[in-house]
Amino acid sequence: MTVMMLRWIRLFLSKVLLLVIGLQVATAFANNQSVANGAMAQIGKTLFYDPAYVVLSYPNGDVPLNRGVCSDVVIRAFRHAGIDLQKQVHVDMQANFNQYPKLWGLKRTDKNIDHRRVPNLEVWFKRQGKSLPITRDGKDYQAGDVVSWRLDNGLAHIGIVSNKIINGRRWVIHNIGEGARLEDVLFRWRIVGHYRYYNR
Repeated sequence: MTVMMLRWIRLFLSKVLLLVIGLQVATAFANNQSVANGAMAQIGKTLFYDPAYVVLSYPNGDVPLNRGVCSDVVIRAFRHAGIDLQKQVHVDMQANFNQYPKLWGLKRTDKNIDHRRVPNLEVWFKRQGKSLPITRDGKDYQAGDVVSWRLDNGLAHIGIVSNKIINGRRWVIHNIGEGARLEDVLFRWRIVGHYRYYNR
Protein backbone atom coordinates (compact mmCIF):
# COMPACT_ATOMS: atom_id res chain seq x y z
CA MET A 1 0.00 0.00 0.00
CA THR A 2 1.43 3.36 -1.01
CA VAL A 3 1.97 6.32 1.31
CA MET A 4 -0.53 8.31 -0.75
CA MET A 5 -3.19 5.63 -0.31
CA LEU A 6 -2.58 5.50 3.47
CA ARG A 7 -3.01 9.28 3.67
CA TRP A 8 -6.22 9.05 1.69
CA ILE A 9 -7.58 6.31 3.99
CA ARG A 10 -6.69 8.33 7.10
CA LEU A 11 -8.38 11.42 5.67
CA PHE A 12 -11.47 9.42 4.74
CA LEU A 13 -11.71 7.81 8.21
CA SER A 14 -11.27 11.16 9.96
CA LYS A 15 -14.12 12.64 7.90
CA VAL A 16 -16.33 9.64 8.68
CA LEU A 17 -15.55 10.03 12.40
CA LEU A 18 -16.44 13.73 12.33
CA LEU A 19 -19.66 12.93 10.52
CA VAL A 20 -20.61 10.28 13.10
CA ILE A 21 -19.86 12.64 16.00
CA GLY A 22 -21.87 15.39 14.32
CA LEU A 23 -24.83 13.07 13.82
CA GLN A 24 -24.68 11.95 17.46
CA VAL A 25 -24.69 15.55 18.68
CA ALA A 26 -27.51 16.49 16.31
CA THR A 27 -29.55 13.45 17.36
CA ALA A 28 -29.03 14.16 21.06
CA PHE A 29 -30.10 17.79 20.57
CA ALA A 30 -33.14 16.76 18.55
CA ASN A 31 -34.17 14.23 21.19
CA ASN A 32 -33.80 16.71 24.03
CA GLN A 33 -35.92 19.13 22.01
CA SER A 34 -38.34 16.30 21.35
CA VAL A 35 -38.89 15.91 25.10
CA ALA A 36 -39.73 19.63 25.34
CA ASN A 37 -41.96 19.42 22.25
CA GLY A 38 -43.76 16.42 23.70
CA ALA A 39 -44.51 18.37 26.87
CA MET A 40 -45.69 21.45 24.94
CA ALA A 41 -48.03 19.27 22.86
CA GLN A 42 -50.03 18.45 26.01
CA ILE A 43 -51.06 22.05 26.64
CA GLY A 44 -54.72 22.46 25.76
CA LYS A 45 -55.20 18.69 25.67
CA THR A 46 -54.51 17.61 29.25
CA LEU A 47 -57.11 19.71 31.03
CA PHE A 48 -57.56 18.07 34.43
CA TYR A 49 -55.51 16.95 37.39
CA ASP A 50 -56.64 13.43 38.24
CA PRO A 51 -54.57 11.21 40.57
CA ALA A 52 -56.91 8.20 40.35
CA TYR A 53 -55.28 4.77 40.21
CA VAL A 54 -55.86 3.29 36.75
CA VAL A 55 -55.06 -0.18 35.42
CA LEU A 56 -52.86 0.45 32.38
CA SER A 57 -51.82 -1.60 29.40
CA TYR A 58 -48.13 -2.47 29.33
CA PRO A 59 -45.90 -1.28 27.81
CA ASN A 60 -46.88 2.22 26.64
CA GLY A 61 -49.90 2.40 28.94
CA ASP A 62 -51.44 5.79 29.65
CA VAL A 63 -54.40 7.38 31.35
CA PRO A 64 -56.77 9.36 29.08
CA LEU A 65 -54.90 12.31 27.53
CA ASN A 66 -57.34 14.88 28.94
CA ARG A 67 -56.30 14.07 32.51
CA GLY A 68 -53.36 13.02 34.65
CA VAL A 69 -50.89 14.26 37.24
CA CYS A 70 -47.55 16.07 37.10
CA SER A 71 -45.62 12.87 36.35
CA ASP A 72 -47.87 12.13 33.36
CA VAL A 73 -46.53 15.30 31.70
CA VAL A 74 -43.03 13.84 31.97
CA ILE A 75 -44.10 10.34 30.90
CA ARG A 76 -45.87 11.63 27.77
CA ALA A 77 -43.01 13.99 26.91
CA PHE A 78 -40.51 11.13 27.02
CA ARG A 79 -42.77 8.87 24.97
CA HIS A 80 -42.71 11.59 22.33
CA ALA A 81 -38.90 11.22 22.36
CA GLY A 82 -39.03 7.43 22.14
CA ILE A 83 -38.57 6.52 25.83
CA ASP A 84 -41.30 4.55 27.63
CA LEU A 85 -40.82 5.43 31.30
CA GLN A 86 -43.50 2.93 32.32
CA LYS A 87 -41.37 0.08 31.00
CA GLN A 88 -38.00 1.56 31.96
CA VAL A 89 -38.99 2.24 35.57
CA HIS A 90 -40.78 -1.11 35.91
CA VAL A 91 -37.81 -3.11 34.63
CA ASP A 92 -35.34 -1.26 36.87
CA MET A 93 -37.60 -1.54 39.91
CA GLN A 94 -38.01 -5.29 39.37
CA ALA A 95 -34.24 -5.72 39.39
CA ASN A 96 -33.50 -3.15 42.12
CA PHE A 97 -36.63 -2.87 44.23
CA ASN A 98 -34.70 -2.08 47.42
CA GLN A 99 -33.21 1.04 45.78
CA TYR A 100 -36.63 2.70 45.41
CA PRO A 101 -38.66 4.56 48.06
CA LYS A 102 -40.94 2.58 50.35
CA LEU A 103 -43.44 5.38 50.81
CA TRP A 104 -46.54 3.45 49.75
CA GLY A 105 -46.14 0.17 51.64
CA LEU A 106 -45.62 -1.85 48.48
CA LYS A 107 -44.01 -5.27 48.66
CA ARG A 108 -43.51 -5.58 44.89
CA THR A 109 -43.59 -3.51 41.73
CA ASP A 110 -46.81 -2.22 40.16
CA LYS A 111 -46.52 -1.33 36.48
CA ASN A 112 -49.75 0.68 36.69
CA ILE A 113 -48.47 3.30 39.11
CA ASP A 114 -44.72 3.02 39.88
CA HIS A 115 -43.65 5.30 37.00
CA ARG A 116 -46.34 7.84 37.90
CA ARG A 117 -44.81 8.52 41.32
CA VAL A 118 -42.36 11.42 41.42
CA PRO A 119 -39.94 9.92 43.99
CA ASN A 120 -39.61 6.81 41.79
CA LEU A 121 -38.84 8.94 38.74
CA GLU A 122 -36.22 10.85 40.75
CA VAL A 123 -34.50 7.59 41.71
CA TRP A 124 -34.71 6.25 38.16
CA PHE A 125 -33.13 9.36 36.59
CA LYS A 126 -30.34 9.29 39.20
CA ARG A 127 -29.72 5.59 38.61
CA GLN A 128 -29.39 6.27 34.87
CA GLY A 129 -26.69 8.87 35.55
CA LYS A 130 -28.86 11.74 34.30
CA SER A 131 -28.54 14.06 37.31
CA LEU A 132 -27.23 17.59 36.84
CA PRO A 133 -26.26 20.23 39.42
CA ILE A 134 -29.10 22.15 41.04
CA THR A 135 -28.52 25.88 40.72
CA ARG A 136 -30.48 29.13 40.82
CA ASP A 137 -29.13 30.19 37.42
CA GLY A 138 -31.67 29.84 34.62
CA LYS A 139 -28.86 29.42 32.09
CA ASP A 140 -28.09 26.00 33.59
CA TYR A 141 -31.50 24.67 32.55
CA GLN A 142 -32.24 23.65 28.96
CA ALA A 143 -35.39 22.78 27.08
CA GLY A 144 -36.24 19.15 27.74
CA ASP A 145 -34.65 19.05 31.20
CA VAL A 146 -36.67 17.43 33.96
CA VAL A 147 -36.95 19.32 37.24
CA SER A 148 -38.45 18.01 40.47
CA TRP A 149 -39.39 20.07 43.49
CA ARG A 150 -40.77 19.82 46.97
CA LEU A 151 -43.72 22.14 47.25
CA ASP A 152 -44.22 24.37 50.28
CA ASN A 153 -46.48 21.67 51.76
CA GLY A 154 -43.76 19.02 51.26
CA LEU A 155 -45.40 17.24 48.35
CA ALA A 156 -43.28 16.10 45.41
CA HIS A 157 -43.79 17.79 42.04
CA ILE A 158 -42.15 17.40 38.62
CA GLY A 159 -42.13 19.16 35.24
CA ILE A 160 -40.32 19.72 31.95
CA VAL A 161 -38.29 22.82 31.07
CA SER A 162 -39.58 24.49 27.90
CA ASN A 163 -38.03 26.56 25.10
CA LYS A 164 -39.74 29.70 26.36
CA ILE A 165 -37.47 32.28 28.01
CA ILE A 166 -38.75 35.61 29.32
CA ASN A 167 -36.39 38.05 31.04
CA GLY A 168 -33.79 35.30 31.24
CA ARG A 169 -36.18 32.92 33.01
CA ARG A 170 -36.98 29.48 31.62
CA TRP A 171 -40.65 28.55 31.74
CA VAL A 172 -41.82 25.06 32.66
CA ILE A 173 -44.60 22.73 31.47
CA HIS A 174 -46.29 21.00 34.41
CA ASN A 175 -49.65 19.94 35.84
CA ILE A 176 -50.25 21.13 39.35
CA GLY A 177 -54.03 21.13 39.38
CA GLU A 178 -55.52 22.51 36.19
CA GLY A 179 -54.00 20.40 33.45
CA ALA A 180 -50.77 20.85 31.51
CA ARG A 181 -49.68 24.48 31.60
CA LEU A 182 -46.69 26.60 30.62
CA GLU A 183 -45.72 28.77 33.58
CA ASP A 184 -42.85 30.69 35.15
CA VAL A 185 -42.32 28.33 38.10
CA LEU A 186 -38.77 27.02 37.73
CA PHE A 187 -37.60 28.67 40.95
CA ARG A 188 -40.95 28.95 42.73
CA TRP A 189 -40.32 25.89 44.94
CA ARG A 190 -37.30 24.08 46.33
CA ILE A 191 -35.61 22.14 43.51
CA VAL A 192 -34.49 18.67 44.59
CA GLY A 193 -33.74 17.15 41.19
CA HIS A 194 -32.40 18.33 37.83
CA TYR A 195 -32.06 15.74 35.07
CA ARG A 196 -31.17 15.73 31.38
CA TYR A 197 -31.69 12.47 29.53
CA TYR A 198 -30.22 13.55 26.18
CA ASN A 199 -27.57 16.04 25.09
CA ARG A 200 -25.14 15.29 27.93
